[in-house]
Amino acid sequence: MKTPLFDSRQVRRAFSRSAASYAAAAQLQHRVEARLLESLDYLDDPALKREPPQRVLDLGCGTGSAAIAMQKRWPKAQVLAMDIALPMLQQARLGSSRWDASRWNPFVRTPQAVCADARALPLADGSVDVLFSNLCLQWVDDLDAVLSGFRRVLKPGGLLLVSTFGPETLWELRDAFASADDRPHVSPFGDIAGFGDALVRASFHQPVIERDVDMTHYPDLPSLMRELRAIGATNALHSRRQTLTGRARFSAAANAYDSLRGDDGRLPATWEIISAMAWAPEAGTPIRQGDVDIAAVPISRIPIRRRG
Repeated sequence: MKTPLFDSRQVRRAFSRSAASYAAAAQLQHRVEARLLESLDYLDDPALKREPPQRVLDLGCGTGSAAIAMQKRWPKAQVLAMDIALPMLQQARLGSSRWDASRWNPFVRTPQAVCADARALPLADGSVDVLFSNLCLQWVDDLDAVLSGFRRVLKPGGLLLVSTFGPETLWELRDAFASADDRPHVSPFGDIAGFGDALVRASFHQPVIERDVDMTHYPDLPSLMRELRAIGATNALHSRRQTLTGRARFSAAANAYDSLRGDDGRLPATWEIISAMAWAPEAGTPIRQGDVDIAAVPISRIPIRRRG
Protein backbone atom coordinates (compact mmCIF):
# COMPACT_ATOMS: atom_id res chain seq x y z
CA MET A 1 0.00 0.00 0.00
CA LYS A 2 1.39 3.38 -1.01
CA THR A 3 2.35 5.64 1.89
CA PRO A 4 0.34 8.88 1.84
CA LEU A 5 2.28 12.04 1.14
CA PHE A 6 1.05 13.74 4.32
CA ASP A 7 0.77 12.50 7.87
CA SER A 8 -2.83 13.56 8.56
CA ARG A 9 -2.38 13.21 12.31
CA GLN A 10 0.54 15.62 12.19
CA VAL A 11 -1.54 18.07 10.12
CA ARG A 12 -4.28 17.95 12.75
CA ARG A 13 -1.79 18.33 15.61
CA ALA A 14 -0.02 21.28 14.01
CA PHE A 15 -3.21 23.24 13.39
CA SER A 16 -4.58 22.35 16.80
CA ARG A 17 -1.44 23.72 18.47
CA SER A 18 -1.56 26.92 16.44
CA ALA A 19 -5.23 27.69 17.11
CA ALA A 20 -4.52 30.47 19.61
CA SER A 21 -1.90 32.20 17.44
CA TYR A 22 -3.41 31.62 14.00
CA ALA A 23 -5.69 34.65 13.61
CA ALA A 24 -2.95 37.16 14.44
CA ALA A 25 -0.20 35.45 12.43
CA ALA A 26 -2.10 34.48 9.27
CA GLN A 27 -1.94 37.86 7.53
CA LEU A 28 -1.27 36.38 4.09
CA GLN A 29 -4.11 33.88 4.54
CA HIS A 30 -6.48 36.71 5.46
CA ARG A 31 -5.50 38.68 2.35
CA VAL A 32 -6.13 35.70 0.10
CA GLU A 33 -9.42 35.06 1.90
CA ALA A 34 -10.53 38.65 1.30
CA ARG A 35 -9.85 38.37 -2.42
CA LEU A 36 -11.72 35.08 -2.57
CA LEU A 37 -14.70 36.53 -0.70
CA GLU A 38 -14.89 39.35 -3.25
CA SER A 39 -15.70 36.73 -5.89
CA LEU A 40 -18.98 36.03 -4.08
CA ASP A 41 -20.27 39.37 -5.32
CA TYR A 42 -20.98 37.55 -8.57
CA LEU A 43 -23.73 35.52 -6.89
CA ASP A 44 -25.50 38.66 -5.70
CA ASP A 45 -25.70 40.17 -9.21
CA PRO A 46 -29.41 40.88 -9.81
CA ALA A 47 -28.97 40.04 -13.49
CA LEU A 48 -28.35 36.39 -12.58
CA LYS A 49 -31.72 36.14 -10.81
CA ARG A 50 -30.31 33.54 -8.43
CA GLU A 51 -31.91 32.80 -5.10
CA PRO A 52 -29.66 33.38 -2.06
CA PRO A 53 -27.90 30.18 -1.00
CA GLN A 54 -29.58 28.07 1.65
CA ARG A 55 -26.49 26.16 2.80
CA VAL A 56 -22.88 27.33 2.60
CA LEU A 57 -19.77 25.35 3.56
CA ASP A 58 -16.52 27.01 4.66
CA LEU A 59 -14.08 24.09 4.49
CA GLY A 60 -10.80 24.41 6.36
CA CYS A 61 -12.31 27.41 8.10
CA GLY A 62 -9.54 27.95 10.66
CA THR A 63 -10.79 30.46 13.19
CA GLY A 64 -13.92 31.15 11.17
CA SER A 65 -13.49 34.64 9.73
CA ALA A 66 -14.77 33.68 6.27
CA ALA A 67 -17.72 31.77 7.74
CA ILE A 68 -18.66 34.85 9.76
CA ALA A 69 -18.36 37.08 6.68
CA MET A 70 -20.59 34.76 4.63
CA GLN A 71 -23.16 34.56 7.42
CA LYS A 72 -23.32 38.35 7.39
CA ARG A 73 -23.71 38.30 3.60
CA TRP A 74 -26.50 35.72 3.71
CA PRO A 75 -28.14 36.08 7.15
CA LYS A 76 -30.77 33.37 6.60
CA ALA A 77 -28.40 30.76 5.19
CA GLN A 78 -27.06 27.82 7.16
CA VAL A 79 -23.29 28.37 7.16
CA LEU A 80 -21.17 25.37 8.14
CA ALA A 81 -17.68 26.15 9.45
CA MET A 82 -15.69 22.93 9.03
CA ASP A 83 -12.12 22.21 10.10
CA ILE A 84 -10.02 19.15 10.89
CA ALA A 85 -8.68 20.75 14.09
CA LEU A 86 -11.18 21.04 16.93
CA PRO A 87 -9.19 23.75 18.79
CA MET A 88 -9.50 25.97 15.70
CA LEU A 89 -13.28 25.70 15.91
CA GLN A 90 -13.20 26.34 19.65
CA GLN A 91 -11.11 29.43 19.02
CA ALA A 92 -13.50 30.67 16.34
CA ARG A 93 -16.26 31.79 18.73
CA LEU A 94 -18.73 31.60 15.86
CA GLY A 95 -21.70 32.49 18.02
CA SER A 96 -20.04 35.11 20.18
CA SER A 97 -21.70 38.37 21.11
CA ARG A 98 -19.07 40.23 19.04
CA TRP A 99 -21.27 39.86 15.99
CA ASP A 100 -24.16 37.51 16.87
CA ALA A 101 -27.06 39.12 15.02
CA SER A 102 -29.52 36.59 16.47
CA ARG A 103 -29.54 38.70 19.65
CA TRP A 104 -31.70 41.21 17.83
CA ASN A 105 -33.15 39.13 14.99
CA PRO A 106 -34.32 35.57 15.74
CA PHE A 107 -34.44 34.77 12.03
CA VAL A 108 -30.70 35.32 11.59
CA ARG A 109 -28.45 32.30 12.07
CA THR A 110 -24.89 31.94 13.27
CA PRO A 111 -22.33 29.59 11.66
CA GLN A 112 -22.40 25.99 12.83
CA ALA A 113 -19.05 24.43 13.71
CA VAL A 114 -18.31 20.97 12.32
CA CYS A 115 -15.07 19.07 13.03
CA ALA A 116 -14.43 16.88 9.99
CA ASP A 117 -11.89 15.95 7.32
CA ALA A 118 -12.04 17.35 3.78
CA ARG A 119 -11.41 13.82 2.49
CA ALA A 120 -14.68 12.50 3.98
CA LEU A 121 -17.32 15.22 4.10
CA PRO A 122 -20.16 14.21 6.48
CA LEU A 123 -22.81 15.88 4.31
CA ALA A 124 -25.66 14.57 2.18
CA ASP A 125 -25.44 14.46 -1.60
CA GLY A 126 -26.51 17.68 -3.28
CA SER A 127 -26.96 19.57 -0.01
CA VAL A 128 -24.63 22.58 -0.43
CA ASP A 129 -25.18 25.70 -2.57
CA VAL A 130 -21.72 27.26 -2.08
CA LEU A 131 -18.50 25.47 -1.12
CA PHE A 132 -15.78 27.91 -0.07
CA SER A 133 -12.29 26.74 0.84
CA ASN A 134 -9.34 29.06 1.41
CA LEU A 135 -5.82 27.57 1.43
CA CYS A 136 -6.79 24.10 2.57
CA LEU A 137 -6.35 21.82 -0.44
CA GLN A 138 -2.54 21.90 -0.32
CA TRP A 139 -2.81 19.50 2.64
CA VAL A 140 -4.58 16.68 0.77
CA ASP A 141 -2.88 13.84 -1.13
CA ASP A 142 -5.58 12.90 -3.64
CA LEU A 143 -7.00 16.06 -5.19
CA ASP A 144 -9.23 14.09 -7.57
CA ALA A 145 -10.89 12.25 -4.68
CA VAL A 146 -11.45 15.46 -2.72
CA LEU A 147 -12.94 17.28 -5.72
CA SER A 148 -15.22 14.31 -6.32
CA GLY A 149 -16.40 14.73 -2.73
CA PHE A 150 -16.96 18.45 -3.35
CA ARG A 151 -19.01 17.68 -6.41
CA ARG A 152 -21.03 15.06 -4.49
CA VAL A 153 -22.17 17.49 -1.79
CA LEU A 154 -22.78 20.45 -4.11
CA LYS A 155 -26.20 20.93 -5.61
CA PRO A 156 -26.37 20.91 -9.43
CA GLY A 157 -25.22 24.38 -10.44
CA GLY A 158 -23.69 24.99 -7.02
CA LEU A 159 -20.63 27.21 -6.73
CA LEU A 160 -17.14 25.99 -5.88
CA LEU A 161 -14.74 28.74 -4.80
CA VAL A 162 -11.30 27.60 -3.63
CA SER A 163 -7.67 28.64 -3.28
CA THR A 164 -4.48 26.68 -2.76
CA PHE A 165 -0.71 27.11 -3.02
CA GLY A 166 1.27 26.58 -6.20
CA PRO A 167 4.80 25.14 -6.66
CA GLU A 168 6.66 28.45 -6.36
CA THR A 169 5.48 28.79 -2.77
CA LEU A 170 8.40 29.08 -0.33
CA TRP A 171 10.91 28.04 -2.99
CA GLU A 172 13.54 30.09 -1.15
CA LEU A 173 13.02 28.06 2.03
CA ARG A 174 13.01 24.78 0.08
CA ASP A 175 16.29 25.60 -1.66
CA ALA A 176 17.95 26.82 1.53
CA PHE A 177 17.26 23.59 3.40
CA ALA A 178 18.11 21.48 0.34
CA SER A 179 21.64 22.88 0.56
CA ALA A 180 21.91 21.69 4.16
CA ASP A 181 19.79 18.54 4.44
CA ASP A 182 18.68 15.60 2.29
CA ARG A 183 15.17 15.46 3.80
CA PRO A 184 12.24 17.60 2.56
CA HIS A 185 11.29 20.61 4.70
CA VAL A 186 8.66 22.18 2.41
CA SER A 187 5.64 20.41 0.92
CA PRO A 188 5.44 19.88 -2.83
CA PHE A 189 2.57 21.93 -4.26
CA GLY A 190 0.61 21.11 -7.42
CA ASP A 191 0.72 23.48 -10.38
CA ILE A 192 -2.11 25.44 -11.95
CA ALA A 193 -2.39 23.15 -14.98
CA GLY A 194 -2.80 20.10 -12.77
CA PHE A 195 -5.40 21.87 -10.67
CA GLY A 196 -7.39 22.83 -13.75
CA ASP A 197 -7.16 19.27 -15.10
CA ALA A 198 -8.50 17.93 -11.79
CA LEU A 199 -11.52 20.26 -11.98
CA VAL A 200 -12.20 19.04 -15.52
CA ARG A 201 -11.92 15.38 -14.48
CA ALA A 202 -14.50 16.05 -11.76
CA SER A 203 -16.77 17.56 -14.48
CA PHE A 204 -16.97 21.03 -12.93
CA HIS A 205 -18.28 23.54 -15.45
CA GLN A 206 -16.86 26.87 -16.61
CA PRO A 207 -13.76 26.84 -14.41
CA VAL A 208 -12.08 30.20 -14.04
CA ILE A 209 -8.57 29.88 -12.62
CA GLU A 210 -6.25 32.68 -11.54
CA ARG A 211 -2.69 32.79 -10.32
CA ASP A 212 -1.23 35.40 -7.99
CA VAL A 213 2.26 35.76 -6.56
CA ASP A 214 2.49 37.36 -3.11
CA MET A 215 5.70 38.25 -1.30
CA THR A 216 6.35 38.50 2.41
CA HIS A 217 9.60 39.59 4.08
CA TYR A 218 11.44 38.68 7.28
CA PRO A 219 14.51 39.90 9.16
CA ASP A 220 15.93 36.37 9.37
CA LEU A 221 15.10 32.68 8.90
CA PRO A 222 13.97 32.09 12.52
CA SER A 223 11.31 34.80 12.07
CA LEU A 224 9.86 33.00 9.05
CA MET A 225 9.92 29.67 10.86
CA ARG A 226 8.13 31.17 13.87
CA GLU A 227 5.38 32.52 11.62
CA LEU A 228 4.94 29.15 9.92
CA ARG A 229 4.58 27.45 13.31
CA ALA A 230 2.12 30.11 14.45
CA ILE A 231 -0.21 29.33 11.53
CA GLY A 232 0.24 25.55 11.74
CA ALA A 233 2.16 25.31 8.46
CA THR A 234 4.85 22.97 9.73
CA ASN A 235 6.38 19.99 7.96
CA ALA A 236 3.75 17.21 7.88
CA LEU A 237 5.31 15.04 5.18
CA HIS A 238 5.62 11.35 5.97
CA SER A 239 9.17 11.57 4.62
CA ARG A 240 10.16 14.38 6.99
CA ARG A 241 13.06 13.95 9.39
CA GLN A 242 11.66 12.51 12.62
CA THR A 243 14.26 14.26 14.78
CA LEU A 244 14.86 17.96 15.32
CA THR A 245 16.84 19.83 12.71
CA GLY A 246 20.32 20.11 14.18
CA ARG A 247 22.00 23.43 14.89
CA ALA A 248 24.58 22.88 12.17
CA ARG A 249 21.98 22.07 9.50
CA PHE A 250 19.81 25.03 10.49
CA SER A 251 22.82 27.34 10.42
CA ALA A 252 23.76 26.09 6.95
CA ALA A 253 20.19 26.70 5.73
CA ALA A 254 20.16 30.18 7.26
CA ASN A 255 23.46 31.03 5.54
CA ALA A 256 22.07 29.84 2.20
CA TYR A 257 18.91 31.90 2.68
CA ASP A 258 20.97 34.98 3.56
CA SER A 259 22.26 35.08 -0.01
CA LEU A 260 18.76 36.21 -1.05
CA ARG A 261 18.66 39.18 1.34
CA GLY A 262 17.31 42.25 -0.44
CA ASP A 263 18.52 45.83 -0.51
CA ASP A 264 16.26 46.53 2.47
CA GLY A 265 18.08 43.86 4.48
CA ARG A 266 15.10 41.53 4.63
CA LEU A 267 14.65 37.97 3.40
CA PRO A 268 11.91 37.34 0.80
CA ALA A 269 9.37 34.52 0.84
CA THR A 270 7.30 33.74 -2.24
CA TRP A 271 3.69 32.52 -2.09
CA GLU A 272 2.09 31.35 -5.32
CA ILE A 273 -1.70 31.44 -4.96
CA ILE A 274 -3.99 29.44 -7.24
CA SER A 275 -7.67 30.33 -6.97
CA ALA A 276 -10.57 28.84 -8.87
CA MET A 277 -14.29 29.38 -9.38
CA ALA A 278 -16.33 26.61 -10.98
CA TRP A 279 -19.89 25.29 -11.09
CA ALA A 280 -21.14 21.83 -10.20
CA PRO A 281 -22.58 19.91 -13.17
CA GLU A 282 -26.13 18.75 -13.57
CA ALA A 283 -27.24 15.65 -11.69
CA GLY A 284 -26.14 12.42 -13.34
CA THR A 285 -23.13 13.91 -15.14
CA PRO A 286 -20.30 11.34 -15.05
CA ILE A 287 -17.14 12.25 -13.17
CA ARG A 288 -14.98 11.21 -16.11
CA GLN A 289 -15.84 11.27 -19.79
CA GLY A 290 -13.22 9.00 -21.33
CA ASP A 291 -10.20 10.83 -22.70
CA VAL A 292 -12.13 13.85 -23.91
CA ASP A 293 -11.08 17.20 -22.51
CA ILE A 294 -14.12 19.33 -21.65
CA ALA A 295 -12.00 22.43 -21.05
CA ALA A 296 -8.36 23.40 -21.28
CA VAL A 297 -6.58 26.45 -19.92
CA PRO A 298 -3.29 27.20 -21.73
CA ILE A 299 -0.85 28.20 -19.03
CA SER A 300 0.56 30.95 -21.28
CA ARG A 301 -2.82 32.71 -21.11
CA ILE A 302 -3.05 32.79 -17.34
CA PRO A 303 -2.17 36.26 -16.01
CA ILE A 304 0.26 36.57 -13.12
CA ARG A 305 -0.29 39.33 -10.60
CA ARG A 306 2.56 40.11 -8.24
CA ARG A 307 1.80 41.54 -4.84
CA GLY A 308 3.94 42.76 -1.99
